[in-house]
Amino acid sequence: MTNQPDKESFRDHISTVDDSGKRIWVYPKKPKGKFTNYRMLVSALLLLALFSGPFIRIGGEPLLLLNILERKFIILGNIFWPQDFYLFMFAMITAIVFVILFTVVFGRLFCGWLCPQTIFMEMVFRKIEYAIEGDFKQQRNLDKQDWNAEKIGKKGLKHVLFIAISFLIGNTFLAYIIGSEELIKIVTEPIGEHVGGLSAMIIFSGLFYGVFSQLREQVCTTICPYERLQGVLLDRNSLVVAYDYTRGERTEGRAKFRKGENRDELGKGDCIDCGQCVHVCPTGIDIRHGTQLECVNCTACMEACDYMMESVNLKMGLIGYKTENSIAQGVPFKFTTRVIGYTTVLAILLGAIAFLLASRSQVETTILRTSGMMYQTQEDGRISNLYNYKVINKSNEQLPIQFTLEDVGGEIKMIGNPNPIVEEQGIAEGVMFVIMEREELEGVKTKLKIGIYEGERRIEVVKTSFMGPAN
Repeated sequence: MTNQPDKESFRDHISTVDDSGKRIWVYPKKPKGKFTNYRMLVSALLLLALFSGPFIRIGGEPLLLLNILERKFIILGNIFWPQDFYLFMFAMITAIVFVILFTVVFGRLFCGWLCPQTIFMEMVFRKIEYAIEGDFKQQRNLDKQDWNAEKIGKKGLKHVLFIAISFLIGNTFLAYIIGSEELIKIVTEPIGEHVGGLSAMIIFSGLFYGVFSQLREQVCTTICPYERLQGVLLDRNSLVVAYDYTRGERTEGRAKFRKGENRDELGKGDCIDCGQCVHVCPTGIDIRHGTQLECVNCTACMEACDYMMESVNLKMGLIGYKTENSIAQGVPFKFTTRVIGYTTVLAILLGAIAFLLASRSQVETTILRTSGMMYQTQEDGRISNLYNYKVINKSNEQLPIQFTLEDVGGEIKMIGNPNPIVEEQGIAEGVMFVIMEREELEGVKTKLKIGIYEGERRIEVVKTSFMGPAN
């Protein structure tokens, strides 16, 4: 979004790297305003949910557990096993469509308001930095000065707090993988009994410390793949944080503010070239150059610009949530055919996931005819087949089960254990005979339905086949 096509060199490199390829350290000015306050509130709620999540229980199970090592996943107290992989497949497709839809409509709003990287960096680590080292000018001066007691004290305190918070974050994320009970064991029991867990804890903590003390905005500008998607997903109707160049530049371009002048008559734009929008940007860009991949839509430039506009008695909103069409043509934001299409697909996928979750059984049963075994003829003339069964209990309750033939006459005779019980989150395996009258058979192969019951409640129906004589 720019009316200065001759000034496109900024698109050839990111703003945090100079011509020699050396990193330019970003010292963003401390933002303030209503949007910053809203973001702080949203961040506080999300951080509370993040750190309390591993310790919240629903039906005795964690709120969220992603135990990749044991292939056990718990979401909102519901246990999901590898057999439920199809649900994750649909969930991933839905998530991708949601990201596309969200970006098409609202640009990179997720990055500025909900992304863990932004929340931790701007609302936790950066806040500590401001409290200890001061605002951007004080931070820059502190880095330039020689190492003395003041610098050592401030830098030391800051990094000690960074390490402590990184350790807390690392432990929290580890709890989402191994569970809070295992994490507590690692913390409270002798180190020698949990060398692997302690090593994982140190690795996680070190990664987070490196990200928030060194990488910082580079995660957003060079590492995160989401920013690259913007170039494909954004269009002229996408709502993004943008600079109104038609108002800000007019015919004579931006110019410093002079008291008493009539900028409209002189053709000067409302942008007074104060640079405050650049000073507050956490990724070091100049929003006046237009939509850029590095922009995380954090609203800091909006508030800085509004403050300056108000100070010089000019209309606020020079930088705000806008679309390219609203700036260039005055066309208001609207839902396009593409957005409606994405919304429809998303609604269908959400409906499919809801149906799959609602119809998902807490028990998964496999019943197969024993390999290599032919049918047998009983003394009374009935025909029997031998079957192997396997029952997986996904619930947190012990399940006594019975097998019953559905819609046909016959008998099921259990071998060994007549009343199998499947332990919570356990597996029960065994062997059984299915015995049927000859007149019930439909030829060489008869289709059967076997119901799995817990008392009077049918919890699943399994289809299989029954082999018999040709006539």
